[in-house]
Amino acid sequence: MRVIKIFDTTLRDGEQSPGASMNVEEKIQIARQLVRLGVDIIEAGFPIASPGDFDAVKRIANEVPGAVIAGLARAREEDIKRAWEAVRDAPKRRIHTFHSTSDIHLKYQFRVSREEALKRSVEMVKYARSLVDDVEFSPMDATRTDIPYLIEVVEAVIKAGASTINIPDTVGYTSPAEFGSLIKAIKEKIGEQAVISVHCHNDLGMSVANSLAAIMNGAGQVECTINGIGERAGNCSMEEVVMNLVTRKDFYKAKTNIRTKEIIRTSRLLTRITGIQVQPNKAIVGANAFAHESGIHQDGLLKEKMTYEIIKPSDIGLKETELVLGKHSGRHAFKSRIRELGYELTSEEIEVAFEKFKRLADQKKDIFDEDLEALVSEGVGRIPAVYSIEDLSITSGMSVRPTAALKLNVKGKVIDSIEHGDGPVDAVYRAIVAATKTKSRLLKFEVKSITGGTDALGEVLVSLEEGSRKARGQGADTDIIVAAAKAYVNALNKLAARKR
Repeated sequence: MRVIKIFDTTLRDGEQSPGASMNVEEKIQIARQLVRLGVDIIEAGFPIASPGDFDAVKRIANEVPGAVIAGLARAREEDIKRAWEAVRDAPKRRIHTFHSTSDIHLKYQFRVSREEALKRSVEMVKYARSLVDDVEFSPMDATRTDIPYLIEVVEAVIKAGASTINIPDTVGYTSPAEFGSLIKAIKEKIGEQAVISVHCHNDLGMSVANSLAAIMNGAGQVECTINGIGERAGNCSMEEVVMNLVTRKDFYKAKTNIRTKEIIRTSRLLTRITGIQVQPNKAIVGANAFAHESGIHQDGLLKEKMTYEIIKPSDIGLKETELVLGKHSGRHAFKSRIRELGYELTSEEIEVAFEKFKRLADQKKDIFDEDLEALVSEGVGRIPAVYSIEDLSITSGMSVRPTAALKLNVKGKVIDSIEHGDGPVDAVYRAIVAATKTKSRLLKFEVKSITGGTDALGEVLVSLEEGSRKARGQGADTDIIVAAAKAYVNALNKLAARKR
């Protein structure tokens, strides 16, 4: 059975989703989870795009072993050199370079001829090959490129040293039958000289179908993202491609190296870090993916699961939540459970999370894995706290104007702030703004329950804007008003860090 390589571009193309920008520590956290998931190649970023992107790729290359670490570069010498500097310390490294090939791009964006594009592509692949053994080339907008010219470029860059040829459907234009035929034509031309990869966008909702059609016609690598995040309508969803191959191995006769039981954990981690929620009816990882309301369906499930479930929830890491820890648990048990959940924390991070866990255990009867994950995601990748909440009390009711009394630590000095608002959250946020003397503006506010029951841990996600800067914040607590305050302060700390 053929093994299809999974090339994850969550940290590069996925991060290009509006609002999905991640800091370096968050990227490292995602990269470590991607290794646990079993991806073959991690496209860690676009090193020349910004100093932050370069630092993220370089640190992932140095600190996250287990997968090939790739850096993206335009077909320009300065880009390729920067990518090399970022990935050079990785045990397994790749430079991924690209140049457009469609007449639309060449005429209107690059303003070069086909001959010039071909020459530059070959020269830059040769340059990249002089730096690393593993070079990937992408003819951007391949699905709107004249096929004979596309094949000419592909054959030339393979001869120049590219060992992987990625055929991107850059604007989500193609269809499965059409794309399958294109991949088949390229495969017949190049044989085993290079791995054929595909990178499909979802503008017409066809990215997964197109990627699977490519696999059927000889592609050996799929470029995708967790939860399908990415430019515009997103990328091919990793979990959907992988579970298609698992569930229909009889049809596709191909498999991946993905550890499917890590899928849900990876999906939820990305959601917490980016704040981008998964739609409830999203295949594989949506909240309703394994929910059944129809009486007919429920009757069938009670008699035999396979009547209406083609995937076992446990195969992707879903299970019934269970009580695992309590207020009498010690650090060792707590640390062991955190490790089982897939997190590797420093001693300092363990202490911070353990202290939060103890406080939560005094408030809640049952502690669930989701509670622990929320606590950890609050603490991991923390930025230095300019602001921290010392105390908070709320007065609210039908006949009382909501009032927040806040004690906020601002650079070591405790500031008292009392403010009224239209509601308790509004009052809290007015108090925080007054205490910090910031000019931040709330763009988005989301609240959800992490677990069930009246003592559920609530999670709040916010998005703030201050001047031209934007930041996301998150907070979790059994008191949703406290969670909202934590989220706002978390976002302000990120804005403060960016100013520094």
